[in-house]
Amino acid sequence: MALKIDNRAARRLFIAAQGLGLNPTGALDVMAMIRQLGFVQLDTIRVLERAHHHILWSRNQNYRPHMLQAVMGGADGIFEHFTHDASVIPMAYLPMWQRQFRRKKQRIDNAGWYKSMLDAAGRDRIKSRIRDEGPLCTRDFDTKLEGTREMWARPPHKLALDYMWYSGELATCHRVNFTKFYNLGERVFPAGLREQEVADQDQVDWLCRNALQRLGFASCGEVQRFWEAMSAQEARRWIGTAPDLVPVEVEAADGSWAAALAPGDIETRLAAAPAPPGRLRIINPFDPLIRDRVRLKRLFGIDYRVEMFVPAAKRQWGYYVCPLLEGDRFVGRIDLKAERAEGQLKVRKLWAEPGVAWGAGRRARLDAELQRMALFLGVDDVHWECSDLVPA
Repeated sequence: MALKIDNRAARRLFIAAQGLGLNPTGALDVMAMIRQLGFVQLDTIRVLERAHHHILWSRNQNYRPHMLQAVMGGADGIFEHFTHDASVIPMAYLPMWQRQFRRKKQRIDNAGWYKSMLDAAGRDRIKSRIRDEGPLCTRDFDTKLEGTREMWARPPHKLALDYMWYSGELATCHRVNFTKFYNLGERVFPAGLREQEVADQDQVDWLCRNALQRLGFASCGEVQRFWEAMSAQEARRWIGTAPDLVPVEVEAADGSWAAALAPGDIETRLAAAPAPPGRLRIINPFDPLIRDRVRLKRLFGIDYRVEMFVPAAKRQWGYYVCPLLEGDRFVGRIDLKAERAEGQLKVRKLWAEPGVAWGAGRRARLDAELQRMALFLGVDDVHWECSDLVPA
């Protein structure tokens, strides 16, 4: 008989697995946070602070943006590559990422997306320049687009840089104002990790197990989507052959039940999962806790989507709206913007989730979190542009 996990226990286990089960204070270990999450998504948007910095700050509010560059590279640091999106990944995982380099390269080759990319000789010239001159960025090259300019079209040298980055021939060595600087992969990836050979099936096994550890429990699709580094067929094959998985049934927020799988130590993990702190947290739109919107709605009952790419007139909420997590449930969402020139964190709109009352205590917890976020953002004042809750 499958182990039954009630909804509150499921939420608490998932929150703990995602590094949000304790107060975000105390000694800071940036690499420990990234290892616990598996990876942290990178994003350029800076309505508040870039997503990767906000995600780490949510787990320890002593974190500051300059700290991520300090762990870039080296055997004990991080590297950049593509999971479901551009991300930073612990360098120690590099041997388990070799097939992903090959997968991304093969996918581009097979799809023909980069037909206007520099040819092999042109790519060799880029690598020769980097070898001789050191790390370079896309602005150091000047090839131009020819013919009709289609949406998202990029110059041949930019496509070549991307292609070699996806394949691992080049690697990000640092960023300046978020501009990526490329170096030869052999100069960024430590030889002992780069040259370590791990069979493809062993890489898949490691990726699946580590996905399940960070999810706490999952369906086959959730395991596959965690890293986006394997096919659905590979994930199904792994689940069919892994000997130590535990079948579970997980209660959803609406009271329904669904089958899932869990690691062999699931009962120990459930018993150890703490009740999350009662403080209120502003969760980034790209936070891994909420990245899988289907899982999010099933476990927490919140229907959330990012509306950055939705035309303004069709947005229900706003361009950059953050869910508000209190304990083990989402109690609202908030539209914020950092106006650094004015020294202000502006509160544009605030909504309560259905059935959630906003009394003085909850408002005080939000005010405290807004002050903490203002400190993180380097602004002096929290300015309310709305006087009260906005009807959902």
